Amino acid sequence: MARVTVEDCVLKVPNRFELVLLAGQRAREITSGAPLSVDRDDDKNPVVALREIADSTVALDHLRDSLVRGMQKHVEIDEPEEAPDEEAIDEELDEDMLSVEEDLDESESPSSESENFEEEP
Repeated sequence: MARVTVEDCVLKVPNRFELVLLAGQRAREITSGAPLSVDRDDDKNPVVALREIADSTVALDHLRDSLVRGMQKHVEIDEPEEAPDEEAIDEELDEDMLSVEEDLDESESPSSESENFEEEP
């Protein structure tokens, strides 16, 4: 193949925008030192990447996966949650019980204002 045209590659990757992304990813891999699957023939990395795609010598699924991984900014790592400390839970429950008891005591004791309202009518 003397000259790579987009028409040769579009048969393998129908979407031209995806073709550009995949060829760019493969060219970056070649620049990083990935082994070539076709002869270089004094071509630059993007041309070699297009020739590899046209000749189906590179796995397109691998290129898609590495492209997605390269564009991800944040990768979530599942970390196990720490087991809650039993003493902390007991202290929190005690505080909750005290606040509930205080609320009950306040609602049971009549206030002087409520007595004043009852006497006026």
